[in-house]
Amino acid sequence: MRIDLKGRRALVAGVADDGGFGFAIAKSLAECGARVCVATWPPALNVFEMMWKRGKFDASRRLSDGKLFDFEHVFPLDAAYDNLEEVPDDVRNNRRYAERGDFTIQGLTDSIRRQFGPSSLDIVVHCLANGPEVARPLMDTTRRGYLSAISTSAYSNVSLVSHLAPLMRQGGSFLSLTYLASERVVPGYGGGMSSAKAALESDTRYLSFEAGRRFGLRVNALSAGPYASRAASVTGMIHEVVSYYENNAPLPNRLEPSQVAHAAVFMCSPWAAAITGTTLHVDNGLHVMAKGLGPNDLNWLGLEQSVAETA
Repeated sequence: MRIDLKGRRALVAGVADDGGFGFAIAKSLAECGARVCVATWPPALNVFEMMWKRGKFDASRRLSDGKLFDFEHVFPLDAAYDNLEEVPDDVRNNRRYAERGDFTIQGLTDSIRRQFGPSSLDIVVHCLANGPEVARPLMDTTRRGYLSAISTSAYSNVSLVSHLAPLMRQGGSFLSLTYLASERVVPGYGGGMSSAKAALESDTRYLSFEAGRRFGLRVNALSAGPYASRAASVTGMIHEVVSYYENNAPLPNRLEPSQVAHAAVFMCSPWAAAITGTTLHVDNGLHVMAKGLGPNDLNWLGLEQSVAETA
């Protein structure tokens, strides 16, 4: 049984380097034969393109057959805006934005239609998240910071489904990335980001019904365990969270981006044709734990120390 995505086109929104889940998902989709486009935040796009051309990502681009995969197209995208009329003048006139044309979700939709025509997408992966006040406790978060987190991290998925669904082929799939902070308290993950992830998961259920009935499309979310990516470092406590995760999950192993990517490819493939409206946890089982391990818990299992400690 092999996942074969030849002839399918995927868009991964939110790739700006080779160190996060988005890049790993894009690579795994390419490994399965899909044509992969990415959408990147305009302020990060120049550096991303320069590093790509200079071969800085070549090691990460290498597939199992030894070849280097390439993106079919790279689109500029700031998912905080649905159309250019919403963009403030200071953003629109910023050099990093002005040279990119229409970088809004509507602009992305129009570009895909011009580039590939109607009925040209099969897979859309939403890897977008931003909370300008993520380091603040929720009680200290401003209204503007809270709404910004919701807008960019949750509503952007609603907007992508709304705009791109008409371009999707029958049986297509939307997938977003969420996090356990939607269900449990993760001290330090503030600024309304926990609320945004909860909204993202709730929206997934509603979108699965609406997009399923209107367009025959699937909508799912994937709740990945913590990983010390560049983007996650803005919280200031990611290494502490990863350490807790590795010591307390049922499988006390470090999560690898490839593991998240493999699950994402399955969820977007025909093998998951009957799965929609679901949030799938890929976190070595941490979501099932109601407390951290104490000094006597492993003795209760007849173990003296964890697998992680003996590795």
